Amino acid sequence: MTSRPSIPIFSVSDGLNLEVEALEFYQGLSQPQASIASKYFYSTLGSRLFDTITLLDEYYPCRTEKLIFNRSEDSLRVHLPQKALFIDLGAGDCAKASPLLATFKSFAYLAIDISVTHLSRALRVVIQDNPGVKVAGLGCDFSTRLTLPAEVQQWLTANQANYSPRIVFYPGSSIGNFSPNNALSLLKQVHAICAEGGNGSGLLIGVDRVKELAVLQAAYDDSLGVTAAFNRSMLAHVNERFATNFSPNNWSHQAFFNASQSRIEMHLKSTDQQLVSWPGGERLFAPGQTIHTENSYKWEPGSFARLLADAGFSQVEHFTDPQGWFSLFWARA
Repeated sequence: MTSRPSIPIFSVSDGLNLEVEALEFYQGLSQPQASIASKYFYSTLGSRLFDTITLLDEYYPCRTEKLIFNRSEDSLRVHLPQKALFIDLGAGDCAKASPLLATFKSFAYLAIDISVTHLSRALRVVIQDNPGVKVAGLGCDFSTRLTLPAEVQQWLTANQANYSPRIVFYPGSSIGNFSPNNALSLLKQVHAICAEGGNGSGLLIGVDRVKELAVLQAAYDDSLGVTAAFNRSMLAHVNERFATNFSPNNWSHQAFFNASQSRIEMHLKSTDQQLVSWPGGERLFAPGQTIHTENSYKWEPGSFARLLADAGFSQVEHFTDPQGWFSLFWARA
């Protein structure tokens, strides 16, 4: 019987110890508009629920992005480097990146995700589908800072990937979870990672666009209630992590388009008067009061191209679908 190959999984702290992270979390709950950072969606359960969301009829981004890849494959082959190190941000189940490793003859793949457990399982499938590719994972929260730690740099050196061209892959419009200012900060950090690679390195990124309200609304409030379950699953995660006493069944899912900010907002709405407590504090939530859990900004192509330029990228190529619902950008570093 053939033994499973060992997959190196690295992990990096975001610089916060649990005590400081907890303080920031409690402060978010205490603001006039209570909030919980969207990174707390991605427990093992939350990650699996999100994978399910991507399969729903209402959730157009994944299938539309896939359509763009299929329509633009020949053009992408012209613009993107072959035999590159493929760096997958927010890799999740790695299903989007895995087929592209063969398309661009990538010899090394680094998957980055906040959920190490989810990542480890997904990388086993990547190895099965791409047996000749060197594979590693990095568990980190890059919403605050994106760097490749020394252990990863050593892995790159050992696999002769240090100065290979780099394709940083950020699909699915996850960049929309960041405000424009924070998106610019992240893209500058991505540019720095690309710039450390060989000639031809760049960023391949999916970006959701403004469209009909009904289409946007359904994508974040599906008829089966999977997105609602995903939203509430955050409460079980923070109960475990920060010793809160949320009752997830006492919160309903709310999603709407904020036109002035060009973003979908997701909230959890209290269905009853309830006291939420945590070590050293508490808050009484009235019926109808909400906790803001996620933003998903929608961009126009010209505005996002300017954002890429402000982050240091150049030679920006834009690809889209026939309906103009979604954009794919390749930007050279």
